[in-house]
Amino acid sequence: MTDVRAIHLLSPRLANQIAAGEVVERPSSVAKELLENCLDAGAKRIDIEVEQGGVKRLQIRDDGHGIAAEQLPLALARHATSKIAALEDLEGVASLGFRGEALASISSVSRLTLTSRTTDAEQAWQVEAEGRDMESRVQPAAHPVGTTVEVCDLFFNTPARRKFLRTEKTEFDHLQDVIKRMALARFDVAFHLRHNGKTILALHPATDDISQARRIAAVCGDAFLEQALPINIERNGLHLWGWVGLPTFSRSKADMQHFYVNGRVVSDRLVAHAVRQAYRDVMYGGRHPAFVLFLELDPGAVDVNVHPTKHEVRFRENRSVHDFLYGTLHRAIADVRPEDKLEPANTLNLHAQPAVSGLDAGEFGPQGHIPLSPTPSAQTTFQPSAQPASFSKSNYGQPSPQTPRAPENYQAAYQAFAQPLDNLAESTQAEIPPLGFAIAQLKGIYILAENQQGLVLVDMHAAHERVMYERLKLAMADEGLRGQPLLVPETLALSEREVECAEQYAQWFTQLGFELQGLGPESLAIRQIPALLKQADAAELVRDVLTDLMEYGSSDKIQAHTNELLATMSCHGAVRANRRLTLIEMNALLRDMEVTERSGQCNHGRPTWTQLGMDELDKLFLRGR
Repeated sequence: MTDVRAIHLLSPRLANQIAAGEVVERPSSVAKELLENCLDAGAKRIDIEVEQGGVKRLQIRDDGHGIAAEQLPLALARHATSKIAALEDLEGVASLGFRGEALASISSVSRLTLTSRTTDAEQAWQVEAEGRDMESRVQPAAHPVGTTVEVCDLFFNTPARRKFLRTEKTEFDHLQDVIKRMALARFDVAFHLRHNGKTILALHPATDDISQARRIAAVCGDAFLEQALPINIERNGLHLWGWVGLPTFSRSKADMQHFYVNGRVVSDRLVAHAVRQAYRDVMYGGRHPAFVLFLELDPGAVDVNVHPTKHEVRFRENRSVHDFLYGTLHRAIADVRPEDKLEPANTLNLHAQPAVSGLDAGEFGPQGHIPLSPTPSAQTTFQPSAQPASFSKSNYGQPSPQTPRAPENYQAAYQAFAQPLDNLAESTQAEIPPLGFAIAQLKGIYILAENQQGLVLVDMHAAHERVMYERLKLAMADEGLRGQPLLVPETLALSEREVECAEQYAQWFTQLGFELQGLGPESLAIRQIPALLKQADAAELVRDVLTDLMEYGSSDKIQAHTNELLATMSCHGAVRANRRLTLIEMNALLRDMEVTERSGQCNHGRPTWTQLGMDELDKLFLRGR
């Protein structure tokens, strides 16, 4: 046994195997590292051959610039890289792989063969390394310009690690997921995947909007593309673009969340927190949003060298990045209106139609119905009135003198609607509002309305609940949170860092109705709390807020508690089931929904309305067959 008191150098083989424990977890880890090298080499086509989930064999070939023959042995050495040379390079890394550990670590736990040829070389050269002795052998080979890396018998010399691998299907699913994430990061590169001789993926270069849509559909499915909003916002050196799923397209787990920072796949807590906040008011409990988002910023403003696998990053300005992500997504979701969700006549056809438009959504501008179509359809000329129609529980059937029930441009269409139904068909789409006009109430629960596309079903309680909730939030924003002094101040025992954080954000706490007073380096007194939160646990609330402020530079705990109370108030104040409404009242609610933010979901995340188009109704009755 080695004397633990004696200091000695590790052998190169053992050092690389230890490093492999950080970099190589399973075949998907190998694929990630090799694919990053391919992309850094300028590849435009990458072919992946897999056997037995990647455990038996994993071969990746690219058409990049290749590696010179004299540098092949060096490519398998530890801490050997062409990506950086000095500390200044590390502070602004623009490449995906730069640590110089991947190939050395992989070759230490597998049988690795690397074949490469540069554009100016007469022939290709091949280097082989086997984990047991790490001795490399170089010999000439036949190969086109580019590089092929073949990794066989992963963990053959570390049986303890091999025992932790899962079934072939599980390992291949992980590997396929890595390839799909890489494919979304680089639309301009072709990816071809074969498993046990069978073609699994064939993704061609996506150079225009329509081909990018096809790739997203191939990776995330057609359903995501049909229910996603395009995002393209640039501000203060931050550029966010991509697609976010509508709240109605939620998942039971966070398996369709793709986020990239300067083209690098990352899984970051700050990003997750910002997205969770943006969807807070519209996501059903326990569900997760879906998105494909790309954040671009100055490489010097983000540190990618914080984890061996490079999955995590650290932003220099955490708070500004968090607020930018939250603000952009929150506004995009809030701006969705019924007319955006209705399918326009020129719906994007992934299989036949040419590209329709780019990603120029504009800062906080109206978002389109479908990805790659950020502007509303040319046929949709509906412009909602600036002031929503007045619909409340207390004035059913009594139109408000200040605001008409429906905008003036609807009056003619409504009069036509009151006549025989043939007149409605003669009306143009510009005259008919997105949610149409009410025709009946079903079981005292649902409103049935007819619009240009067909039948609209509305859950009247859920819809009115959202309308009231948004109005209460606007009123609260105008009036602010009023404070209520505590008869007996509550003392908190905190860490010194938490007290310093409370003092730093003292003015922010005051604006929210709190009055905090430092009693010492590790104690704090709560003298006043927001009047709306008088029933809340003040001490726990302040602790939670301070935790968020220290980690993210912002907190929504107070707003979340306030919104919960407002949601409860709107739920109790909304029209109840079995309440009979007149056509005028039902139409007033429809008009309110059309001008209310997030009206597609109630306060609990449930949908408030759905559309049944004529084609769907025809299918139900087998018409046209």
